[in-house]
Amino acid sequence: MTFTLKRVLAMFGLVAMLVAVSASQAQNRDQSLRGKLALAIEVASQNQLEIVSVKATALSTIYEVQLNTGEILYADISGDYLFAGDMYRTSDTGLINLSTGQRQERSLAKVAAIPAEEMIIFTPDEIKASITVFTDVDCTYCRKLHGELDDLMAKGIEVRYMAYPRGGADAASFEKMVSVWCSDDRKKALTQAKNGQNLPGADCNTPIMEHYALGNELGISGTPALIFPDGRVIPGYLDSDRLAAMLKID
Repeated sequence: MTFTLKRVLAMFGLVAMLVAVSASQAQNRDQSLRGKLALAIEVASQNQLEIVSVKATALSTIYEVQLNTGEILYADISGDYLFAGDMYRTSDTGLINLSTGQRQERSLAKVAAIPAEEMIIFTPDEIKASITVFTDVDCTYCRKLHGELDDLMAKGIEVRYMAYPRGGADAASFEKMVSVWCSDDRKKALTQAKNGQNLPGADCNTPIMEHYALGNELGISGTPALIFPDGRVIPGYLDSDRLAAMLKID
């Protein structure tokens, strides 16, 4: 069969048109799905629950739905059904958790978007690993972790603190944390607050509630909560030796 230039160009034009139509249909389908889910989730909850994103998954008829609470749901293409849990892919060597990797990537991206000047950062002479810690100055185990700061520095673990007053602006620790973040010497003020010392009241613009909201998005509900370099969210206290082992620091 002989293909003329005109026929070849026509075939390319047909392929491009089909691709454009397919993309348009996919976009319309995504918008329709989001609209249906918005009615069932956002409107029904009076916007206490909000849809952050709707994304395609490895399965063409299943979509990932992320909520403002940090929870991940999966919806079928019709939007009639939702289910919670992790998505796995089978392989010759076992099961691969697709959901975990995506959660970790999102956690890293969200934390990386926070400017360093909004955090309280303790940096060792040589950084071997960095962890981000959501903290509350009144939390017993937050204080215990902070008490091991010298050991963490000696092991080369940088600690990047973000605020998570348990209970938000209504928390008993909230005003204390405002005093810490408004201080000219935040590191000293944080240590003093965690040692139970009273700090003078202060009033300034702080990122505390933004940190708190981010913690909720990441699924954090208590402190301390640690974000590892690979994006894992580790709830609760770990001693310095255990931390170093999990971070693979000799």
